Amino acid sequence: MLRTSLKALAIVGGLLGASPGAQAAGESVAPPNAGFSFNSTFGTFDRASAQRGFQVYQQVCASCHAAHLLSYRNLQALGLTEAQVAAIASQVQIQDGPNDEGQMFERPGRPSDRFRSPFPNQQAARAANNGAYPPDLSVIVKARPDGANYLYGLLTGYEDPPAGFAMGEGMNYNRYFPGHQIAMARPLNPDQVEFADNTPATVENMARDVTTFLAWAAEPELEERRAMGIKIIGFLVILAGLAYAVKRKVWANAH
Repeated sequence: MLRTSLKALAIVGGLLGASPGAQAAGESVAPPNAGFSFNSTFGTFDRASAQRGFQVYQQVCASCHAAHLLSYRNLQALGLTEAQVAAIASQVQIQDGPNDEGQMFERPGRPSDRFRSPFPNQQAARAANNGAYPPDLSVIVKARPDGANYLYGLLTGYEDPPAGFAMGEGMNYNRYFPGHQIAMARPLNPDQVEFADNTPATVENMARDVTTFLAWAAEPELEERRAMGIKIIGFLVILAGLAYAVKRKVWANAH
């Protein structure tokens, strides 16, 4: 609804003779090609980047955005140990129950629990965000065209609006967001997190890392599927070679 309204406002502005600068500002801008390793045909996930990305998600994104399709135990696939995963899960309180008295209760999280949602329901999420609903991030990379590059562009695309661009109340200008007006304030700022491997916490680095993590979250089986595809292609090539050799042999004997 918000995107539709903003596009309609842009059209009306053009019909009313908006300035060339304002019209240019409203044009759609393709996201930058961030060169992610997993975007290539035989690419894999950078595990160190994905681990840092989980840290960014945990410390920045998780206060508003859920990832309900992920369980804490899934983090072991990123290289975290069972003890590390158990420690991460135990930091959150999970509502459980009912108990023997029929009452709901809270307990420390377990590796088998799904990521805890920051809000109990969608209405509470909207109330806390001025009516805007923060989308679940479990498969956000798959839910957007050119998802990884789009997400990276979105996180790094906050800037001051160009001259003549009419901003809505409470909106923020983003170069790569459709319509260029987004309700979410700039989520990443320099040195917002501290990485254990001393990677500089620039906006670009944090955006790249959290995008890598969310790309893995959306398709954790990507590497296995590609490896299987390579094996199948290799098998078919060998089979085709054998079939050709047999055909040559059979026709050679026929003459």
